[in-house]
Amino acid sequence: MLGQTSDISGTGKVTGTGADNLRIFLAQVAARHPDRSQVVFVCIGTDRSTGDCFGPLVGTKLEERGWPHVFGTLRRPCDALRFAEAMAAIQQSVPHAVVIAVDACLGKPQSVGGYIAAEGPLTPGQATGARLPAVGHYSIAGVVNASSHKPYMTLQTTSLYAVLQMADTVAEQVDQAWNAQQQLSFQEVNP
Repeated sequence: MLGQTSDISGTGKVTGTGADNLRIFLAQVAARHPDRSQVVFVCIGTDRSTGDCFGPLVGTKLEERGWPHVFGTLRRPCDALRFAEAMAAIQQSVPHAVVIAVDACLGKPQSVGGYIAAEGPLTPGQATGARLPAVGHYSIAGVVNASSHKPYMTLQTTSLYAVLQMADTVAEQVDQAWNAQQQLSFQEVNP
């Protein structure tokens, strides 16, 4: 298990925990799926826990940047209660979507502040004992704090500032990856 909140269970290779690895990972995803209208972000978590608000913070920042399909924001979190509703809405509104799941996780002390990005789904709710199905063609887990024997308390006492910085990084790198891909596509059409 790579984290307490999210277990990245896909067959894809984990690209590492640093921001540079996240940038490379997102560039690869954008190259495979350049059409923003077919990309859906499922940003899992709650606005009621500083550690677990990573997903909704990322979702809010992506929505503010104009991404058309974001499920899970501070205004309307994709938590355990709304998870099934979000999955149904995705299938109805964007039936052939490429889903990128985003969630918080707990990990090794040296990984805190990093990201676990992989091809394949993640399973949300591990720390809280929620039994939710795996989601995502791709996944990004933000390592918001170190694993502990009291994961719920650890998520509650995680630095909001650190989580905000991490969410900013993800949203910025998502935009940069798709903007760079769009620019490459434009240059290919108009040499």
